[in-house]
Amino acid sequence: MFLRLLALFLLVPLAELALLIEVGRRIGTGPTLAIIVATAVAGAWLARQQGLAVLRGIRRQVEAGQVPSSGLVDGLLILIAGAMLLTPGLITDAAGFFLLLPAGRAVVRGWLRRKLEHWIAGGFIITRR
Repeated sequence: MFLRLLALFLLVPLAELALLIEVGRRIGTGPTLAIIVATAVAGAWLARQQGLAVLRGIRRQVEAGQVPSSGLVDGLLILIAGAMLLTPGLITDAAGFFLLLPAGRAVVRGWLRRKLEHWIAGGFIITRR
C-alpha cells in the first residue's frame, strides 16, 4: 500500500508537470495558465452545482425515510472532484470533470462497490457482532 501511495504521489505530479510543460511549449505560457484558471473556476462552479443537487437528493431520501447511501458516496466523489479541479494540472482536471458527471460517478460507484465486495469476501474487513 505504501508503494502504491508513493507511486501515486510521485508519478501524478511528474506527469502533470510534463504535460503542462509540453502544452506550454506548444501554445505558450499565457494560454496554458488561462486553461488552468478556467478549469479551476468552471470546476468549482460545477462542483457547487452538483453538490447542491446531491444534497437535495439526500434530503428527499431522508424525508422519505430512506438511507441515502448512493447520495453520500456521490457527495464524497464530488468533494474529491472539487479538490482535483482546484489542483493545477490537466490530468487531475480531466479526472475531476469525470467525477462531476453523473455517469462518471456511477462508474466509480460501481467500481467501489465491487472493490468493497471483494474486500468483504476476502475477509479484509472484520465485522463485530
